[in-house]
Amino acid sequence: MAFLLRKEIKYLIFWLLLAAGIGWIWDQALAAALTVSLFFISYYLYQLKRLLKWQQTPEEEPPEARGVWGEIFDNLYNYQRHQQGHQYRLKQILDRVQESSQALKDGVIMIDARGELEWWNRAAEDLIGLRSPSDQGSPITHLLREPRFVDYFDKQRYQEPLILPSPITEGRTLEYQITQFGENDRLLLVRDFTRLQRLERMRQDFIANVSHELRTPLTVLSGYLETFSDHAENLPAKWQRGLTLMREQSTRMEHLVEDLLTLSRLETSDLEVSVEPVAVDQLLASIRLDALALSGEEHRISLDIDRQLRVYGSDKELRSAFSNLIFNAVKYTTPGTEIQVRWYHDRAGAHLEVIDDGPGIDPKHLSRLTERFYRVDQGRATSTGGTGLGLAIVKHVMLRHQGRLSINSDVGQGSCFSCHLPITRIYLMSHED
Repeated sequence: MAFLLRKEIKYLIFWLLLAAGIGWIWDQALAAALTVSLFFISYYLYQLKRLLKWQQTPEEEPPEARGVWGEIFDNLYNYQRHQQGHQYRLKQILDRVQESSQALKDGVIMIDARGELEWWNRAAEDLIGLRSPSDQGSPITHLLREPRFVDYFDKQRYQEPLILPSPITEGRTLEYQITQFGENDRLLLVRDFTRLQRLERMRQDFIANVSHELRTPLTVLSGYLETFSDHAENLPAKWQRGLTLMREQSTRMEHLVEDLLTLSRLETSDLEVSVEPVAVDQLLASIRLDALALSGEEHRISLDIDRQLRVYGSDKELRSAFSNLIFNAVKYTTPGTEIQVRWYHDRAGAHLEVIDDGPGIDPKHLSRLTERFYRVDQGRATSTGGTGLGLAIVKHVMLRHQGRLSINSDVGQGSCFSCHLPITRIYLMSHED
């Protein structure tokens, strides 16, 4: 292309000089040069006209031309064919993606940066009632007016899905999950959650019913075992050992049933919040005394607490959560371990930290510690009388208070269990209170 351009310039200069030389003979050099210039301008305008005409009907073959113009026509034609092939392949991929999306049972909805609908599949029409093409370009919050969804959509905190009743089908429950991409564009996935919700409710009911049914026979067994223990000195030695083991296991079963019932209540009931904020300083002082009694005064437990800091919540549930963390620090560390309990607040909210310098936990276990019955060391947990439900209870209490539980630990470097409560639950007492 550069070679042809230089050749075209040389060709133009040659004809200008030739015309000027011929015109000089008749004393009309300038007029001759202008004439040749006008000729070339007319020629270039003619070729531009052919180019524009061809661009209006690009499916036709390009015009025939020589020199640089022929190169321009050929290059544009090849580029055009290349782009058409590229667009065709992209269209095939897009059609394939849309076809596969249409086959999904879950609703898929594309939403632009303004919150308006761009595209959705057939499942979205069945699940939330979208209609094409009338809903195209409509704001999603005008079609899904549930206040909880609007709040979820606007706040843009999409780490957890949102579960709501179906807006069009009674008895159906839907799960909404939003993912951001591009320049604040969003992809909304809608899934029928009804079956999973029913299974979860069946599981909760089963655990609650079994726990209630176990409570009565366990109470009877514990009562008789306690009565027999009062006369244990009259029994043979081997029976005394068996009686002691039975009492220990019945007590452990009672604790397990109580924890199961507590979890069931946390999962199925609404949070009951007292009008008065919880006096966490007094609550922690009471738990510390219980923890020292559990330890037999063999652990050092210190409190670093903000006595003006209180929170709105359930006194009973917060006591259960905080005591689980502090009692665990006693149970799973050796005598002589130092345990620090900190209660403070900052711009993020209120925080409880339970820090120990015990053996620590391998980081590979941390993500599973709040699972029901998960134990790092099965034998060790059994010897301490743990049920494997304590941290699950803490996690549920925090969720009910819009908070969260975090765990940091390394083997040989101790552990830190932290409860974080939102700033909206803080109540700071004045010195006059």
